Amino acid sequence: MSDRISRRVAAVPPSGIRKFFDIAATMQDVISLSIGEPDFVTPDVIRQAGIASLQRGETRYTSNSGIAALRQAVVAKWAQLYGVLYDPEAECLITVGGSEALYLALTAILDPGDEVIIPEPCFVSYEAEVTFAGGTPVPIATRVENDFQVTAAQIEAALTPRTKALLINYPNNPTGAILGREHMAEIAALAERHDLLVISDEIYDRLIYGGGRHITFSSLPGMRDRTIIIGGFSKDYAMTGWRLGFALAPADILAAMRKIHQYTIMSAPTTAQVAAIVALTDPRAEEAVQAMVESYDARRRLLLDGLNSIGLRAFEPRGAFYAFPDIRPSGMTSDRFAWALLEEERVAVVPGPAFGLGGEGYVRICYATARDQIEEALERMHRFMRRHG
Repeated sequence: MSDRISRRVAAVPPSGIRKFFDIAATMQDVISLSIGEPDFVTPDVIRQAGIASLQRGETRYTSNSGIAALRQAVVAKWAQLYGVLYDPEAECLITVGGSEALYLALTAILDPGDEVIIPEPCFVSYEAEVTFAGGTPVPIATRVENDFQVTAAQIEAALTPRTKALLINYPNNPTGAILGREHMAEIAALAERHDLLVISDEIYDRLIYGGGRHITFSSLPGMRDRTIIIGGFSKDYAMTGWRLGFALAPADILAAMRKIHQYTIMSAPTTAQVAAIVALTDPRAEEAVQAMVESYDARRRLLLDGLNSIGLRAFEPRGAFYAFPDIRPSGMTSDRFAWALLEEERVAVVPGPAFGLGGEGYVRICYATARDQIEEALERMHRFMRRHG
């Protein structure tokens, strides 16, 4: 019976994030800062659109590509925000979350043995999804000394004749880093020089702080026709449970992704698609996004100041809603720190190694939670560090 599970699947470990979340859920009085999910309810104007859709009886499949009006709204919003134009018919696909979009992209472009370079720390699913798609993940470590930004030199050093693509994520999960234009331009030139595809996971594109502005990778010279954009509604619009994402890509790649989507998914949830049209087009939804960003920014400052004051020096995140503090002053490994903090003070964080290379010595803390919970967590962590620092 030992050969019932594919070796490819058996070799992939379970999510390090979910392990801590599931254990914390069995304990009393736990403050969970482990799951990257907004604590906001989906804005009312978006919820009401979904309710109205159900009441109208809109419960059938949509087009495989997604409702035409939604695809038009996605490309219009991308053009408005970032100045890159896409064809809603041939270059936009609505998916079941950004995770499906990423899986489709990797499955569409990879043959067995093709290599994908992945800067780490990164979201826990990246290496697994490359493996599931038949490719070979090639992780490279980013460092706090470079603000967790990957460089063209690092990528070039990892290239082999089998390298097919680069998978990047900025704003970054778990570090909150953003990628500066100069680094982006150098990476774009490298991608063109070596004929690489770039999968750019931009799920946190609206969550930028400190007066910064997101730069979509496809806006760089020569990159539109070699970039696959992964986007969605979960983080920006607090729509995690609606399970809705999208991909923007050159027509030939998008057609291949749509083919896989047709055979595996059929179409994304109808109710969620109708609600997402309102998310992208109603000014009240945009006001709600701005209010959430302002709230995250205030919590970001609260958490950073608190961590630094108790001896857990934290790189300043400029995007997403995570902090990635250095826990080495405790004298513990990341795993030991997270377990001890959970057992002794009932605060759940995620060990940095769950996110790959460069993660040891750090933990991920999500600040998309209530301010009073962050304040209480900091008090508990302060007690913890007085004992262990």
